[in-house]
Amino acid sequence: MSKLTITIDGPAGSGKSSVARRVAALLGYSYLDSGAMYRALALKALERKVALDDQARIEALAKETHIALKPPTPDLEAAGAKNRVFLDGKEVTREIRTAEVAQAASQLATVAAVRRVLVAEQQRAGAGGSVVMEGRDIGTVVFPNAELKIFLDASPEVRAERRWKEHQEKGDRMTVAEVFDEVIERDKRDRERKVSPLIRAADAVLVDNSAMGIEETARLIVLLASERQKEATASAGKKV
Repeated sequence: MSKLTITIDGPAGSGKSSVARRVAALLGYSYLDSGAMYRALALKALERKVALDDQARIEALAKETHIALKPPTPDLEAAGAKNRVFLDGKEVTREIRTAEVAQAASQLATVAAVRRVLVAEQQRAGAGGSVVMEGRDIGTVVFPNAELKIFLDASPEVRAERRWKEHQEKGDRMTVAEVFDEVIERDKRDRERKVSPLIRAADAVLVDNSAMGIEETARLIVLLASERQKEATASAGKKV
């Protein structure tokens, strides 16, 4: 059976991470959290006290950094971790989940040189297929030749409510209105950034999950993957 590379892109609050993890579990594939790589580099930059706007030093730091992703342990998964993250051989799974690291990672993600280095790392990590990766430019930049590309979306109101619930679980005191404004601003920034903006790949399947939960969305994608596998197998048979 063909080993597919599945990419899931989409805006904040569309459920990319949860859906991607469930798809990987259902298919027995590896799940790779692309955002964790930017967070790991951001952590290193903060620890080294490298100015985030010093592009030359940040690029040099990225080139000397090795980031590895592994499946989470049950306790880490229960705590919300998507992967075990190793930075230069040291596990930093918990350390990269602070608000400071998240903010720094968002800034680093706009640096073209950093994206080039980490895209190469992501491609190396996903080489060989049997992988599900989510993000905002995975189907357009990281794996443009992926066998199945999904663009996951939902209405801004639904996405804001999902994000609000996440904030509530973390103890953040934000109103739904505030989170809605946050989501709209994030959408604008992601779609208008000069480096790898959020766009739907021409061959990506649009999945609107405004009225679907994680399980239903994941099973729909698994069904699409099954169809792609059949097509790939049939195509390979014709070439023999």
